[in-house]
Amino acid sequence: MTGATARRSDGVAPGPAGTARARRLGEIDPKALAGEFLGSAGLAAVVIGSGIAAQSLSADVGLQLFENAFATALGLTVLILTFQTVSGAHFNPAVTVADALTSRRWRTATAYIPVQILGCIAGAVLANLMFGLPAVSWSTTDRAVPATLLAEVVATSGLVFLIFALVRTGRSAWAGPAVGAYIGAAYWFTSSTSFANPAITIGRAFSDTFAGIAPASVLPYIGAQLVGAVVAWALARSMFPVR
Repeated sequence: MTGATARRSDGVAPGPAGTARARRLGEIDPKALAGEFLGSAGLAAVVIGSGIAAQSLSADVGLQLFENAFATALGLTVLILTFQTVSGAHFNPAVTVADALTSRRWRTATAYIPVQILGCIAGAVLANLMFGLPAVSWSTTDRAVPATLLAEVVATSGLVFLIFALVRTGRSAWAGPAVGAYIGAAYWFTSSTSFANPAITIGRAFSDTFAGIAPASVLPYIGAQLVGAVVAWALARSMFPVR
């Protein structure tokens, strides 16, 4: 969605060759799926890896959170700019669902979402291994309480609303730095530290480290995130109508 001005959001490559190849694969360009996988894996590796590094470098929790937020904001910006013209750089089922509510391209959504989830799981495993930890260590950090669930509604709605605002006003080129800045800020103004992404929420359950989330908290978080995505979609449609 963030690359809508540079690439069709249905994942079909422009031009006769790309269109023919996409038709054979159910109208989804395999490069778009690869972009979503790699981008999602990179995002999980950045979030979890920087959290592990922060814990090892500082005993101050506030400093750890700053280091984690700063690395995530920069890493997300780079990933969006890298894959924006390949897949639209969703990396997030909440963004993909909100996009499908508008475009009605549900085939793209059903192809993107599993790839995003698998990418985030792969990124979590990679982060664990890079720091000499077991490939999978289920998180024991319970996060789902009313305050953090409300925070996830707010964080996700803000993220999706921002993306829609940029795309619908012809400013998609700003998606990378704008989304990175928003997530970096939302780490601090939300009590949940702004997961705002069902795929990364699942991936973070695979690492019992600073950025982890207990499996029992995953579904409540995802539910709150999807509510936030729908709220943002409705608001964006009214504030930024397509003419």
